[in-house]
Amino acid sequence: MTTDLVAMQDGGPSPLAGIKARLRHGMIWVGVLSAVLNMLLLSGSIYMMMVYDMVLPGRSIPTLLGLLLMVIIAYSFQGFFEALRARIFMHLAASMEVDLSDRIHRLVGLIARRSPGRDPLQPVRDLDQIRSFLASAGPMALMDLPWMVFFIIVLFLLHPYLGITVLLGAVVLVALTAITNKLTAAQTVRMTRIGNIRTRLADTSRRHAEALYVMGMESRIRMAWSTISTQYLGAHERVSNVVSTMSTISKMVRLLLQSLVLTVGALLVMNGYASGGVIFASSILSARAFGPVELVIGNWRTLVAARDSWQRLEESLPQLVEDRALMPLRAPRRALSVEDLTLSPAGSEERTVFNISFLAQAGEAIAVLGPSGCGKSTLVRGLVGILPAVTGSVRLDGATFDQWDIDNLGRHIGYVPQNVELLTGTVAENIARFEPDAPADLVIEAARQAGVHDLILHLPEGYDTQVGTDGARLSAGQRQRIALARALYRDPFLLVLDEPNSNLDAPGEEALCDAVAMAKTRGAVVIVVAHRPSILQAVDIVLLMRNGRAQAFGPKERLVPHLLPAAAQKA
Repeated sequence: MTTDLVAMQDGGPSPLAGIKARLRHGMIWVGVLSAVLNMLLLSGSIYMMMVYDMVLPGRSIPTLLGLLLMVIIAYSFQGFFEALRARIFMHLAASMEVDLSDRIHRLVGLIARRSPGRDPLQPVRDLDQIRSFLASAGPMALMDLPWMVFFIIVLFLLHPYLGITVLLGAVVLVALTAITNKLTAAQTVRMTRIGNIRTRLADTSRRHAEALYVMGMESRIRMAWSTISTQYLGAHERVSNVVSTMSTISKMVRLLLQSLVLTVGALLVMNGYASGGVIFASSILSARAFGPVELVIGNWRTLVAARDSWQRLEESLPQLVEDRALMPLRAPRRALSVEDLTLSPAGSEERTVFNISFLAQAGEAIAVLGPSGCGKSTLVRGLVGILPAVTGSVRLDGATFDQWDIDNLGRHIGYVPQNVELLTGTVAENIARFEPDAPADLVIEAARQAGVHDLILHLPEGYDTQVGTDGARLSAGQRQRIALARALYRDPFLLVLDEPNSNLDAPGEEALCDAVAMAKTRGAVVIVVAHRPSILQAVDIVLLMRNGRAQAFGPKERLVPHLLPAAAQKA
């Protein structure tokens, strides 16, 4: 497993190349320490041989005490180097966490935005699995495994029959390791897949607990949970049974082999081919030779899980576009241009928005209208950069989004998604987009523009009110109006609102229209998706969509009287 983690793959540099280089460098030091440790492990065997063959026949107490002092020193160094080796592995695990944490967080967001069928938290679990493995006894057992050959050679030097006995035992133990791998590989993959489904089902129950309870769906979801949990536990039990069974067999084989080594040693002594001390030394050496194999089999499940996690990260991390230094651009202030834009929904290759082109000048507001399912929400997700363009482009003052630093670009975009979800924190933190030390006057100004300042003051703790997970402590209308204030924070140039009035009452709709009017006055471009006609009083232009295509684009005075009723009927 360690070599799998360190080995470079063909086909160009990997996003994990730096970590691989660090692991390789660390493994060199671990290899040196392992060499010293395994050499020091001979001290016990040598001590036993010399006590039996020299001290007991000569009855020399000074010799015994001298040998004891030497073995104490050897064991002390052995303990120090063992602890140092474990510290190196823990350091490697921690450094991997530090180096990958930023990329893993970005990967979680990327999967959540563009691959709805995948579990976005899988990369986090993969990183945890690799870190846990590196900090366990598994890697040290793998580093000691090649030294089995060294101990077998020493046994051959004591006597060929001892070496042959241990060599045959090593072949049996290695075969048990290979059998363990073959028996658990497919079940481990299945267990991981079922575990991901189980996690997503639990998250679904958490996020939709109220709806499931009210509509009597809890029992059905609970049955599905029980079914998938049974499958997961079954797969887990099968893997655990194989590993524990093979580990038990390995332990029994190892004990049997040690007894065989003692038997062979006794026969050699009785026939005058070896001294009595060889019996004890060969027993210790054979135990040391077989020990790493038993540890590897015992840690096989975590070893395979870490290997699979590494492979998944190798496949997933290249999806990230590496950050690079970009020339800072001036804040956009002239126009939004959409050129021949074609889009596919997240997680699908099917195109649902086709060849959309329009130009929105500063101070203009556009209403995107059309029946449900015509591609309006997909279009606005493309306009703010959530969905990549299949063909075409979106430009702010002539610059495509990939010419901007993403954080800098975000300051110039305000977005209210169709499904509003606030982040755990205070109302003020949400409006300020969790900007550190956000100026209070800018937070209040954004709330005033959204017409939600007075509403916030009537909350239990005003701007310091905790909104709860996903804003659960607020009503749908309150969440939508606070999300509008968040979108208006720091007066962004592009303001995109996807059905921002779906949960608003009459005062809320009036405040929304006023916010759009103020944004236009200060020179923003506003894109609004709405089914309710009330928002049209605040816009200048209408983009009518049908079947993913632009049917008409022009002033509302010309298009709305003729086209809006038909669109509204089909909405």
